[in-house]
Amino acid sequence: MADDTPAQGATANPWQQLRNLTPARIALGRAGTSMPTGAQLDFQFAHAQARDAVHLPFDHASLSAALAHKQQSSLLLHSAAKDRDTYLQRPDLGRRLSQASAELLDQHRENNPEGYDLAIVVADGLSALAVHRNALPMLERIQEHASAEGWSLSPVALVTQGRVAVADEVAERLGARMVVILIGERPGLSSPDSLGLYFTYAPKVGLTDAYRNCISNVRLEGLSYAMASHRLLYLMREACRRQLSGVNLKDEAEMPVLAGDASPRNFLLS
Repeated sequence: MADDTPAQGATANPWQQLRNLTPARIALGRAGTSMPTGAQLDFQFAHAQARDAVHLPFDHASLSAALAHKQQSSLLLHSAAKDRDTYLQRPDLGRRLSQASAELLDQHRENNPEGYDLAIVVADGLSALAVHRNALPMLERIQEHASAEGWSLSPVALVTQGRVAVADEVAERLGARMVVILIGERPGLSSPDSLGLYFTYAPKVGLTDAYRNCISNVRLEGLSYAMASHRLLYLMREACRRQLSGVNLKDEAEMPVLAGDASPRNFLLS
């Protein structure tokens, strides 16, 4: 948390105490007509963290090993973007699988022609850091809910250089009626490790974002794993009942106060 004491030579901002309630860059004070040195250095550090998160390689091998330790299988896949530079400059290639990965899924489908109720995909997206920190605990909760509902699960597909839409191709090739992708979101200056969940019912190649539901900012300082999985389960249940997802499926899940997830009281309320 930011220090409330202004640096020597800096003029304090009257809103300084509000910095204890938000990571946003407010009430920075000033030194003459400029930003204080400390605030400028904090900004540069946060910017460097965001850049590092974008370029951090996806350690899919460690995640695969962690899943194997829990007796859960995974498939290592790659998008059509051959490297990070290509991925950042050609978003379209990150939305499709490489030829080798597509063939691997087709072979898997031949051995599992009945398909699955739910496919789970994990992709680095724009922050592998978010995946490294948050994917495994989210996977555990999603798999627990799916098991309780009696849904069959595909092996977890780990996609390097992947974007959100790649999940549709993964699920279509696996013959899954639903898919959820856990993906690193674009880093912010106060959130380089934010994980996004995107859910699609009846996935197939070519769907737009209008057919997906998004749950964002899943991380320790944002939306908790328990609350994110609670909202996702609601969406999946309703999608199965109504056979749709996206803009026609609203997140109307009741938000109970879950153990360990109580939010701080809004300072604006009496």
